[in-house]
Amino acid sequence: MKVLYRLLIAFFVLALGLFWLAFFSVRPPLTIDPRTLSGDGSLINYCELPTLDSSGKMAADIPKGNTPGCRYDHFPMPILAACTEPLAEGSDDIRGLWVGIEGKEGHVERVEQCGGRTVITAAGLVHDAGPNATGGLTTNDTEGAVLFTIGDREFCPRTSASMIWNDGKLDFHVFGWGPVVVRRYMEGEELIWEYADGSVTRMKRICRLPEEHKIPKPRGPRYPLGGS
Repeated sequence: MKVLYRLLIAFFVLALGLFWLAFFSVRPPLTIDPRTLSGDGSLINYCELPTLDSSGKMAADIPKGNTPGCRYDHFPMPILAACTEPLAEGSDDIRGLWVGIEGKEGHVERVEQCGGRTVITAAGLVHDAGPNATGGLTTNDTEGAVLFTIGDREFCPRTSASMIWNDGKLDFHVFGWGPVVVRRYMEGEELIWEYADGSVTRMKRICRLPEEHKIPKPRGPRYPLGGS
C-alpha cells in the first residue's frame, strides 16, 4: 500500500507540474514583426507564390513567428514574404493556401516555406519551425483552445513541435523529440493533413482567403474561474 500511495502522489505531482507548465508558465516572447500581425493577409493572391531564387533574405534572417496570446485577431500577413532561400534538400513544395474538402471540411490554412523553415497559419495560430533570427528551431506558442479564463485573461495550453521532412512527408514531433502527432504531404494536387486525433483531411489549393476565415472563431470551453 505504501508503494501504491507513493506512486499516486508522484503521479499527482507530475500531473500538477505539467498543468502548470501548459497553462501558467511564461509565454515565449512575441518576436514576430508587428507589421506582419497588423497587416491584412486576406488581400493576397496565394496562387502567386514567391520565387525562391536567393535574391532576398534567408530563412535565418527573419524573426520567428508565433501566436500572440491564444490567437491572432485577424489573418496576418505572411511571415516569410521577404524570404527567397531555395527549399532545403528533401523538402517537398507545399506552399500556398489550402481548404479542407474531405475530413475537416472548410478548414483553411496557409503554408509558407523557405530554406529549411515552414510556417503554418490557421484558426488563429501561427506555428513556425526551422532556422530563424530570434528563437529555437521548434515551434513555441499555443494550441489556441481556451480551457478557462480568469477575469479578462485567457488560458490556453502551450505547444512545441519540430517539423521534419521524412520521405516526402512533413512530420511534426511533439516537443521536437517526441512522437509524430501531425503529418502533411502531397497526394497528387491535394495536400493531406493527418492529425493526432486520427482524422485525415484532404485539402485543395485556393487563391483567396474566404471572408469567414479572416477573423478566427474563439475555441475551447472557456470555463470562467473568477476574477473581476
